[in-house]
Amino acid sequence: MRARHQAWCAPMETDTAPPPLTAVEARILGCLIEKELTLPDHYPLTLNALVSACNQSTNREPVMRLDEGEVQRALENMKSRGWVFQVTVVGARVQKYRHNLKGKLPRLEKPAAALLAVLLLRGSQTVGELRLRSERLQAFPDLESVEAELSGLIAYPEGPVAACLPAGPGRRVAQYAQLLTGEPGGIAPQEEIISPSSAAQPDNAGDQAWKQRMELEIELLKSQINRLKVRLGVED
Repeated sequence: MRARHQAWCAPMETDTAPPPLTAVEARILGCLIEKELTLPDHYPLTLNALVSACNQSTNREPVMRLDEGEVQRALENMKSRGWVFQVTVVGARVQKYRHNLKGKLPRLEKPAAALLAVLLLRGSQTVGELRLRSERLQAFPDLESVEAELSGLIAYPEGPVAACLPAGPGRRVAQYAQLLTGEPGGIAPQEEIISPSSAAQPDNAGDQAWKQRMELEIELLKSQINRLKVRLGVED
C-alpha cells in the first residue's frame, strides 16, 4: 500500500520579487503560455485570439469578460516591462503577441512553465489538482514529480515564483499559489509555514488529503482511458 502523500510547505521569501502583475496581466501571461504548449501551430496569438483565450469559460478561475481595449492596455504595460513581445509573422495581416517567459525567468523549463500557467489561470490549487489540470500542457507521472517542479518555483534563485499555503482554516490540505501577482491573500507568515512532518497533524486532515488524492487520480485515469478509446476507435 502506498504511503499517504502530504505536501511540504517551505518558507517563502519575497524580498527580490519583481513588481507584481495585475489580474488582467496574469490572465494574459497564463493564456500565452497555455496556447504555446497546447496549440503551437496557432501561436503567437492575435489580439482577437488573446481576448477570446482570456474570456474562456473553461479552465479559468475566475471567468473574465475583458474587451479588446482592456487587453490592449495590459499588453502595452507588459511590453514596457518585458513580459510580452509584439511580433510580425510572415504572411499574417495583423500583429501577434508572444510571452517572454524565457527572458524574465530563464531557468524555467517546460514542466514548471506549465504549472505556472495553470496557477495563473486558476488560482491556488493542491498538488493533485495541478497534476490533473496541467495534463493538457505537460503530463506528470506522479504527484512527486509535480512537487519537485513546484519546489523549483518556490526556490527560484532570483526570487520565489510560487508559494505553498499550508493547511489551516478554510484549507483542508496544502495548496500552491503563484507569486507573480504578489503575495497571495491569506498566506501564513514565514515562521508559520512549516513541514507537516515537523508538526502534529489531525488524523482526519491526513484522511482528507489521501481521499482527495485518490479522487483526483481516478479522474486522471478516466481521462487517459477516454483518450485511448478515441485513438483506438473504441465506443462505450
